[in-house]
Amino acid sequence: MVQQRAAIPAHFREQAKWCRALGSPFTADLCLAFADDFEAGGIVAGLVSDWPTNPRKDALALRLAGCLHHAVLSGRAPELAAEYPDQREDWSIRQVWPVARDWLASEGDWVCAFLKSPPQTNETRRCIALLPGFLELAAIYDMPMHLLELGASAGLNQNWDRYSYTAETWQRPAPSKSDVLITADWQLGPPGHLDARPQVASRAACDLSPFDLSDADDVLRLKCYTWADQTERLARLDAAVTLAQKTGIAVEKADAADWLVRRLAERPAHGLTVVFHSVFLIYPPREVIASIMSMVAEAGATATPEAPLAWLCFESEALFGGNRSSPSMETRLQTWPSGQVKTLNRSDGHATRIMPAGG
Repeated sequence: MVQQRAAIPAHFREQAKWCRALGSPFTADLCLAFADDFEAGGIVAGLVSDWPTNPRKDALALRLAGCLHHAVLSGRAPELAAEYPDQREDWSIRQVWPVARDWLASEGDWVCAFLKSPPQTNETRRCIALLPGFLELAAIYDMPMHLLELGASAGLNQNWDRYSYTAETWQRPAPSKSDVLITADWQLGPPGHLDARPQVASRAACDLSPFDLSDADDVLRLKCYTWADQTERLARLDAAVTLAQKTGIAVEKADAADWLVRRLAERPAHGLTVVFHSVFLIYPPREVIASIMSMVAEAGATATPEAPLAWLCFESEALFGGNRSSPSMETRLQTWPSGQVKTLNRSDGHATRIMPAGG
């Protein structure tokens, strides 16, 4: 228990560094306030000191930050909302934290219930890291494309081909008008095949706890995990949700391994099946990760030129033998029947900066 009590504030401080590096000074300061309050025996200690599992793996800091943001967005904490970045450009954690601390103390039961659910952000900017892989597949295979997304959250990345993309040296407008514009600090050559037109014939996705975009409460829950001072991300999320509602995107509630077994067995006899995911394989147990990787490879062994299979993912570089201590993600594409593997790029988890693979 002593070790766990030390691990919790250490996690808060580590998360603060990541938030600051990813352009959220507000969330960084909030995480530091969590750590200080925990160590002083304050309300944060009262709420989470007996947290039973790994606080880092459970993203405990982001659960707490999301809880406060939910209270702000929902109108549950109007005094706190008045101190948040949306209302005060000159926000100060010295003013925010006392109000947040008092609110947490007054709403302890609701907060504890909220903290039981893991955070999900459905970061659509990761689509710009995946885009070169999708474009390459569209250029090589002149056939219908069937998408299977794992750990899809609300399914927003199912609409990757309906988004507009832009960087300093290239752009790819959406095929029809879209309010979702994805940008990034692109530090490598432009993607190939920018004029490719994917023939997406079907879209399917699964998640253990999917969000229902027809439910306003679910939409609010999804939004609250986006960091409160990142207005661009919040606006892009709103636009992506609106588009998903119009296009009828849906996500099945299912275990990824069980779902994938069934979907791969049912894949069409003609057309390209694409299994894809982004920052998903850091969450399942090791044996489930191994099972998913194995079943994709086994399905690849049965692929034919008429029914090829592709596996496109944006995941931790450690997953594929890279630096285990690195926070970097890499985009990896493998296709069958050839079995060819390519590493396309690497980035941080939010895909803010896209860099050459292996750099």
